[in-house]
This record gives sequence, C-alpha cells and structure tokens, in this order.
Amino acid sequence: MEYTLISDAVIRNLQVLGESARRLSEETKASRSEVNWRGIIGFRNVMVHNYLDITLARVWDVVELQLPVLKDQIETMLQNLEESP
Repeated sequence: MEYTLISDAVIRNLQVLGESARRLSEETKASRSEVNWRGIIGFRNVMVHNYLDITLARVWDVVELQLPVLKDQIETMLQNLEESP
C-alpha cells in the first residue's frame, strides 16, 4: 500500500510540474531554451491523458535521470532572478 501511495504522489507531483511549465509564458520558456519545456509538458500530457500507457519504470527513469538535471536548471534560473536588478 505504501508503495502505491508514494507512486501516486510522485506521479501527481510530476503532473503539477508539467502543468506549471505549460503555464509559463513563451517568453520565459524561450529565455531558458536549455530546459526541455516541450518534453516536460509532453510527459505531463501523457500522464494525464494516456495514463494507462505509463509504466512505473518510465516514471522512475524520469525521477532519477531527468529531474536532477531540471532541478539544477531551475536553481540557476532562480539564482539569475535574484541577481537581476
């Protein structure tokens, strides 16, 4: 049961992340072209609309391999915002 609860929570948070990325302005996304916005939003769409096609192995691959890269990119974005006048 705990495994299912954790998996559901991770999937939900990835959906929220994708939705948040979708709502960013095109200007913001264009200014940070190193971030794979299209991939983030696309993965969110698959999780929301084609959820039966998502495997937990794919979700864990995203969490382990891609999320750390995104975290670094977002931290850099936030740092740049703090340094802006």
